[in-house]
Amino acid sequence: MAVAKGACLNHISRESLDINVFGFERVESPKFEFKVIWLKISPDFALHLIERSPDTKLPEGPYSASSSVLDPTHLPRGHHVCFSVSNFDSFVQSLKDKGIETFQRSVPNRPVRQVFFFDPDGNGLEVASRDE
Repeated sequence: MAVAKGACLNHISRESLDINVFGFERVESPKFEFKVIWLKISPDFALHLIERSPDTKLPEGPYSASSSVLDPTHLPRGHHVCFSVSNFDSFVQSLKDKGIETFQRSVPNRPVRQVFFFDPDGNGLEVASRDE
């Protein structure tokens, strides 16, 4: 896998039909095309609860409840673990060099870029940009 400089765990995202708050501090989140709650677990770690698409008929799974195939475009709304890196562009290029299918986007109204992809076991991953 690509070498990530300054990598740190950023957040874990879980999708649910009912995104209740568990008593952790709720922090402001960007406006996505679906409901999301960001919870501050510690100073440097967050849990993102993402509203599952109500029309999905698939069980909860490793890819995304909205897709039964390895399609990284579904990961922003699916289960994934996110790491932040200081060498975002070179990290993304190393994924491309290895032939790994990715989906990139930016966080609305924030200076953060994201790349979504699957590891060899089908686990959803996100890597986000972090200031060097």
